[in-house]
Amino acid sequence: MSGLNNLLELFQLEQIDDDLFRGVSQDLGFRSVFGGQVLGQALHAANQTVSDERISHSLHAYFLRPGDAQAPIDYQVRRIRDGRGFTTRHIEAIQNNRPIFDMLASYQVPEEGADHQDSMPQKVPGPEGLKSEVELLKALADKLPERMRAGLEADRPIETRPADEFDKLDPKPRDPVKYVWVRAAGRMPDDPRLHRAVLAYASDFEMLGTSMRPHGVSFFQPDVLAASLDHALWIHRPFRIDDWLLYSLYSSNAHGGRVLVRGQFFTQDGTLVASSTQEGLVRVR
Repeated sequence: MSGLNNLLELFQLEQIDDDLFRGVSQDLGFRSVFGGQVLGQALHAANQTVSDERISHSLHAYFLRPGDAQAPIDYQVRRIRDGRGFTTRHIEAIQNNRPIFDMLASYQVPEEGADHQDSMPQKVPGPEGLKSEVELLKALADKLPERMRAGLEADRPIETRPADEFDKLDPKPRDPVKYVWVRAAGRMPDDPRLHRAVLAYASDFEMLGTSMRPHGVSFFQPDVLAASLDHALWIHRPFRIDDWLLYSLYSSNAHGGRVLVRGQFFTQDGTLVASSTQEGLVRVR
């Protein structure tokens, strides 16, 4: 089964009770559950309680505890508001009887309004001809820990192609900016709610790594500890996650062990479809 099919299976949540859903977890070789998985599953759990004509436009989440990749996660959805134009849902992720994640998601009935956006970054090479993240890591495979080498052989649900090559085993300081092309690794169903859940999943990629660039460190170094603390995502315009999107990332601050990273998703024609922000914990022991 392909990596994308495995990911879509993660979004086939089991309904346990009214507004209570259960999702299985995927072990990606990290110390805990990948935060993007919890973001995507939580949003898709909330989707099940909202009428199809209302579209998710924002989510604001806190990561409270590390999740166990070997155990299922329950998502309790609370119906905070159903207004004429907007709907609000609160989602709590529970594992082993303890909350590990807390999120608010907002939905809107589509309407017309004023329109403007940031411009797409200039002089960023397109995805064609760039090496994928997996190809770049395979070139370093003999230097990677065994658990990471095993992960290189698995099909990835999201294809990522960095616009610049960055040696994660021997990083050199550079500006806190990163451009990565992302798309689902295969054709997606036409359900726009599913595309938004997968975008939430992908929005957790590369954020904390961008904040490490000025300091010449990376996740691949054993003395680096990094974890997401909170995450926000705003979805501005329609998109397909199985078309290439440029994820433009910038870290504006690092202090006291905490970092702040901002991201924007652009289509190849320059349309801004989503924005993200994440605060994280980065410690170099």
